[in-house]
Amino acid sequence: MSRFILRFCATIIAFAPVAASAHVGAGDTHDFVHGFSHPLGGIDHVLAMVAVGLFAAQLGGRALWLLPFTFVSVMTVAGIAGMAGAKIPLVEIGVGMSVVVFGLAVALQLSVPMVAAMGLVGFFAIFHGHSHGAEMPESLSGFAYGVGFICATAVLHVIGVGLGLAIGKTGQVYSRRIAQIGGSAMAIAGAAILTVS
Repeated sequence: MSRFILRFCATIIAFAPVAASAHVGAGDTHDFVHGFSHPLGGIDHVLAMVAVGLFAAQLGGRALWLLPFTFVSVMTVAGIAGMAGAKIPLVEIGVGMSVVVFGLAVALQLSVPMVAAMGLVGFFAIFHGHSHGAEMPESLSGFAYGVGFICATAVLHVIGVGLGLAIGKTGQVYSRRIAQIGGSAMAIAGAAILTVS
């Protein structure tokens, strides 16, 4: 599944035209490349997506693909709702809290049933999707931007899963300590994000 996602995104990047923006004021929301690069430039999104991958790796089994799939699916629906003008309160706080919560889930090596993990991931995906969907123009260029954003999100999940699996191979004692340090650092970063948003 992760190889398919990486190949799909690589293919789109290779063939995506970088057209000039025809939308005055649309800024960097006008094509696939900007959509792909946008989440990579936001520390909140990067940390949250990598943490989802780490959390999925800690849970193992079907979580390896179910948690990233849940996040991307819910984020996409919430993004479409944001484009359509739907209002969700406290979006920025929800995005910041996602970093805190996912970081703590990694640090504490949270072990919950799959449905609960999917619910947690899906809940915070709403805020990430809506915040970026509200910025996108309702046009073909907005669609290309959204596809790029989705691909970058999936790639960050794959990186998180890969890191999590690599950490798991360091042995039980070391992997636990690495998870505690990394997850705690993410949670602290999320708290810092909340204080400035």
